[in-house]
Amino acid sequence: MLGVDPGSRITGYGVIHEDCGGFAVLACGVIRLHAGSSHPERIGQIYRELETVIADFRPERVALETAFLSRNVQSALKLGQVRGAVIALAMNRNLLLHEYAPREVKSAVTGKGAASKEQVAFMVGRMLALSPVPEPYDVTDALGIALCDLLRGESRELFFPTGKSRKGGNNWSKFVRASPDLVIR
Repeated sequence: MLGVDPGSRITGYGVIHEDCGGFAVLACGVIRLHAGSSHPERIGQIYRELETVIADFRPERVALETAFLSRNVQSALKLGQVRGAVIALAMNRNLLLHEYAPREVKSAVTGKGAASKEQVAFMVGRMLALSPVPEPYDVTDALGIALCDLLRGESRELFFPTGKSRKGGNNWSKFVRASPDLVIR
């Protein structure tokens, strides 16, 4: 699973492997874009570097954070173009792609949709047994996006074997009983 936190200056990524109900981080980091580069050059750099990550680790799917509403139209457009490059890369590699809203990622990882970046980073570190927790937050956000897909994907399969979800959400008590290793007390 490859999680991507798209950004027009810094793009975070994290590759997580699920094995026997546990998770292991195979790779994580950021793609820092050169300030002097044009926006098309930056998009090309993101595409090429993520393409290398995909070639090296062969994820089966990609999870991407959806765009959020921004007051700065130029920033929103640039973020949309970065997201488009990641989507094109996933489609060119025939990978499944899931998109998650920031609140959904926070809720899946911390149980609270309005969690801070610090809370997300802390929980990602705990859930993946990372010490120290990777920095910057772009990395833990990307790992959180991947975890969200793994957790939501697992719960989708647990409750909706056909892959279809029902309105009204998931039955968390069933999920917790089926995944005791993911419960932090």
